[in-house]
Order: sequence, then C-alpha cells, then structure tokens
Amino acid sequence: MRTILVVLFLVIYFIISIPVLGIEYLMSKRHRQAVDLHRLHSVQRALRIIMFLSGTKMIVKGHENVPTDEPVLYVGNHRGYYDIVTTYSICPNLTGYIAKYNLGRIPMLGWIMKRAYCLFMDRHDPRQSLRTIQKAIEYVKQGVSICIFPEGGRNKKAVTETDMRPFKDGSFKVATRTGCPVVPMAIIGSEDVIENHFPWIKSTTITIVYGRPVRISDLEKDVQKKPGEYFQNIIRTMLEDELSAQKRAAQE
Repeated sequence: MRTILVVLFLVIYFIISIPVLGIEYLMSKRHRQAVDLHRLHSVQRALRIIMFLSGTKMIVKGHENVPTDEPVLYVGNHRGYYDIVTTYSICPNLTGYIAKYNLGRIPMLGWIMKRAYCLFMDRHDPRQSLRTIQKAIEYVKQGVSICIFPEGGRNKKAVTETDMRPFKDGSFKVATRTGCPVVPMAIIGSEDVIENHFPWIKSTTITIVYGRPVRISDLEKDVQKKPGEYFQNIIRTMLEDELSAQKRAAQE
C-alpha cells in the first residue's frame, strides 16, 4: 500500500509540476532568487510528503553544524535512494546533488532535478565527470551548496552499517577549488526503506548525523592531496559512535 501511495503522489506531483515549471521559468528572468527558493521549498515539501506516505521517520543530529551563511560541500555514505530524499528535505539553503547520469533522462524527474541545481555524472566517462565537477564548482561560487556521495553510487554489497567503498578523491575538487567547507554526513537505515525488499516500501527510521565543517585548506598537505580517506574515516567514526549510542539506548 505504501508503494502505491508514493507512486500515485509522484504521478500527481509531476503532472502539477508541468505548468508550475513553465511559470517559474518565465519568472526566473526577473526574480531568479525568489524562484529558486520557491523551487527548493516546493521540492522539500514534496519529499516530506513522500516520507510521510512511506512511513519514514528521521532522527537528525548535529544539524547545527551546517553553515547557513555560505555554500558547503556535503559528503556522506550512500546506501539507499532515501539518502537523497531525507537529506534534501532539510537542506537550509539552495543545494544541488550530483546524481547518476541516467536519472537526468527520466521525464519530469530529470527536469525538476535540473531546476533544483542537480547535476548528472557518468562515472564511466572521465571527460563528462570533469565537466560535471566544473559545473558544480560554478554553482558553489554562485552560492549553491553541493552534495555528493564519494563512494560513486549506492553501496549494495555492504554487510554492516559501517561498510563503505573507498571515497573518490575527485569528489572533493569542489571544495579544494572553491575553499568551501566540507560537511560530513553519516546516514543510517536508508537502505531499509526500499533496497532491502525492492520494490516494496517499508516503514523505518533513518538517522542522519552531521559532523563539524572542515576546510580542506586547514588540513595537512599530504591529506589535502588525498582527502577521500580522511573524510571516510570521519564518517566511519560518526557511524560507529551513533550505532553504539543506539545500542546503549536500546539496552536501557
């Protein structure tokens, strides 16, 4: 039933979005900032409705660590589609996600994501990937935050919550080229919404922990050259600490 409700909502939302996107496009020529904020809040409301229909609850910790006066680069572990659904719904400012190239080809979804400053990367095409990172750098310079999952996609083979594929150093060029802070995100439980019993949606709780922002320029020179391992270790520690806290709470 939850799956059917979410699908029906998406169909209705996409239909309604057709004229709305057209109006936003015309208005954006004179009121770009207002239109961008309207699009952000509109998508966030839609995502919260999707979470409600799917029975997804969120526990958010450390959200006060996210700067609100400058764009940032969000990086996190990636286990499920709801990593995007949940984290985007609580972004304090304009934020674009770097997503799989194929998502940009889906009618309406790709259009809406592009209007929300999302970018699509073909990780099998180095030149296209470089162009995508360069565009992300431009967005950050314009004041738009960027979120990327440095594992390069959902980790479908993970056995435990702390299992991660190596973080790709190239994912951090957005931060090294712009000087924006990196905000690590530790996400727990997102794969239990869909991935663990695809295609059915299951009610569950997702925990999101935000770490303190780090500027790569403040790190040691050798770490600046290969920041992937450094931030992966931060996120692994955040995951371990949160899982331990949940275990203690369950035993009390």
